[in-house]
Amino acid sequence: MEPETQHHHVSMKSPRSLGVVIKLGTSSIVDEKTHEPLLSNLTLIVETAVKLRKDGHKVIIVSSGAIGVGLQRMDVERRPKHISKLQALAAIGQCRLMSLWDSLFNHLRQPIAQILLTRSDISDRSRYLNAQNTIHELLDMGVIPIVNENDTLAVSEIKFGDNDTLSAITAAMVHADLLFLMTDVDCLYDKNPRTNPDAQPIEVVEDIGALVADVSQAGSSLGTGGMSTKIVAARLATSAGVTTVITRSSNPGNIHKIVRHIQGSRSPASLTTQINHPSTASLASLTNNSDSVTGTSTPAVAVNPSSEQAPAVIDRSQIPLHTRFLPSPSPVRDRYFWILHGLRPHGTLYIDQGAYKALLGKAGLLPVGVVDVEGFFAQQEAVRLCVVDKRRSTPGPDGKMWEGEAVEVGRCLTNYASAEIARIKGHQSVEIGQLLGYADSEYVAQRESVSFYNTVSRPASPVGGHRA
Repeated sequence: MEPETQHHHVSMKSPRSLGVVIKLGTSSIVDEKTHEPLLSNLTLIVETAVKLRKDGHKVIIVSSGAIGVGLQRMDVERRPKHISKLQALAAIGQCRLMSLWDSLFNHLRQPIAQILLTRSDISDRSRYLNAQNTIHELLDMGVIPIVNENDTLAVSEIKFGDNDTLSAITAAMVHADLLFLMTDVDCLYDKNPRTNPDAQPIEVVEDIGALVADVSQAGSSLGTGGMSTKIVAARLATSAGVTTVITRSSNPGNIHKIVRHIQGSRSPASLTTQINHPSTASLASLTNNSDSVTGTSTPAVAVNPSSEQAPAVIDRSQIPLHTRFLPSPSPVRDRYFWILHGLRPHGTLYIDQGAYKALLGKAGLLPVGVVDVEGFFAQQEAVRLCVVDKRRSTPGPDGKMWEGEAVEVGRCLTNYASAEIARIKGHQSVEIGQLLGYADSEYVAQRESVSFYNTVSRPASPVGGHRA
């Protein structure tokens, strides 16, 4: 396991400084119809970012908009469907977008830097660490990195899919404290306020796994995201210990107010502390309401955080409406986060309850605990880990080697390829040499190459692979 850059981690977590990642969608940057840059909004974003820097915070912007700016430059009315045209427009738009950012930040003498990433940059461990170190170095230099997906080179197999996911991975990579997902709604609601006058804003979500909300709202015609991608990104970021906030993008100044409110109500080290407030997401009410994501504004309600000392009276009207997703109390970070979320799985290992308990007890994965294998993958490639209820001695009518439902609990990097695991599964480690003619390791996967999700109740992902 590689050594991480510890001095950078400390710098992101110093008492006065917070690491803040701000994700801006295309609709926050260009007009959906004319494709003209929204200069007034961009100027407010720049002023907000510089204010945060002056307060001592470290700021990263994840900016969409390259294709939207490219459409305007080339007088193209609609976003094309062909990948080559999209990539060409991204190449045209990206340099103009960065020129625009640089021009606006230059008025306030704030240096910026461009970081373009694809999923393949994240999936390669050395490139992941290089990206992490580069961003940390820029932050230490007082620079605001502007991150975007490298749409000019990315194809579907190596795309993040949307910048919400990219922003969550970026926030986790640099151990940020706060991730702002800017959108065209104020927050989440427990019911649809358009049809329910008694709908209440959800200000704090403590358990995102229990959040059931209508996320049918799509993104803009220029972008790729919607509310569903923001919920996914919030789940990703909070699992890595990052407090995640959804708020309205048309009021960028809200970011500064929310950061100051969070800083004033709790110390940075206590961002994970539960907040007791009537607007905290009620799991019962959330489960019983399906349409809870809307764009209707309601008066802001102040969060009244618990504290060792009585907090100062806060003017409720000064706290912008927003939804805050509290971070996991046991975050998954560094190499374990990278295994879970940086790599695309190439197959699935089905393991029995005994193997699962041994892994939870910090032991490695032995072949005797492997029930079945699906997909075709090479040595040291990522695979899903699914736990089964009961193993069978012979395949059942469905062809499976187990009974009941398989539950995905994590990911791992394997010491053997899928064909090799198919031959040694269910056997003792001492038999590996006889079965394969060689034995690279007694383990199918080392414990340091196994990473579990925070919630073991996570449903199994659909697996469309073939058995090895």
